[in-house]
Amino acid sequence: MNHGDQKTVFVGLSGGVDSSVAAHLLLEQNYNVVGVFIRTWQPEFIECTWRDERRDAMRVAAHLGIPFLECDAEDAYKKGVADYMIAEYKIGRTPNPDVMCNREVKFGVFWQFAKAHGADFIATGHYARTDNTLLKTGVDESKDQSYFLWTLTEDDLAHTLFPIGHLQKSEVRIIAERAGLMTAAKKDSQGVCFLGPLDMKDFLKHYLESEQGNVLNEEGQKIGTHDGAMFYTLGERHGFSITEKTPDDGAYYVIAKDIQKNTITVSSTQPFEKESNIGIKEINLEKIVIRGPAPTKKITAAVRYHGEQYSGSLMKQEDMYMFHFDQLVLVAQGQSVVFFDGDICLGGGVVK
Repeated sequence: MNHGDQKTVFVGLSGGVDSSVAAHLLLEQNYNVVGVFIRTWQPEFIECTWRDERRDAMRVAAHLGIPFLECDAEDAYKKGVADYMIAEYKIGRTPNPDVMCNREVKFGVFWQFAKAHGADFIATGHYARTDNTLLKTGVDESKDQSYFLWTLTEDDLAHTLFPIGHLQKSEVRIIAERAGLMTAAKKDSQGVCFLGPLDMKDFLKHYLESEQGNVLNEEGQKIGTHDGAMFYTLGERHGFSITEKTPDDGAYYVIAKDIQKNTITVSSTQPFEKESNIGIKEINLEKIVIRGPAPTKKITAAVRYHGEQYSGSLMKQEDMYMFHFDQLVLVAQGQSVVFFDGDICLGGGVVK
């Protein structure tokens, strides 16, 4: 689908304003643009929305006068995102499905589909930037999505475009309105990648057998019940019942859990158990050179999307990477930890 020297870019059209404007801007930059709707797996008990999103994506493509294709990523999403998420929760970890969705679907299956159909590049509506093979944060700090993109390698970035990463969200909507895009005022999607708003406990109960367990206080005494330790994350304040409570007690939150014993420990006063050192697996650190146990220069690490960035040092100990925080930090196993040097995303990994 190359037109002479004109480069072909396949844009993942989700039916939202960000990807719509991404396609519009690429046309203005004289790319040969093809709109692609990525269809993924959706469980039967969740209200079907992908047909509505595909309709909107088709309307955007028609308005822009670009070809429209559909990429079937159902199997990749089910195995690489949904099954992964369920398996991680089952063993008491806290996964990030959006990270895996980007790795397996948007920059995995979608790129393979695009390349097979003659594309030179793929593009998405992510709020992030590239500088040669560097991944950089989006200019709009409130929308920056580089945290979810830490798995991207230099090879991935070499054929990836982020056309709106240099813009504020408000500017994106203005561009959409001026271009006559029907998505200009459409609300942003929320929740899990492609699945939308999701009650995680309800979702997991369709795949994991739940068993009622005990809620314990800091002394190990039973003070209530819960639906299954695997369903709770540190800091959670809802979803369990407290039967032994005095009028003076404040709100309880989860400070620990034991998957083997199926118990959660809660407190209204005791702080969370925080870490100063974490082990990291499934790491992607192409931008950082590790020369053994000596720490690299100071960098920052984020353990949550739009969470605080904590300063610290990365080092390698035998066959494992470690990150030393300069302060105590609340971290859960399975979370993504993402490293930054200013506005450059250096890579990341998964907390062991």
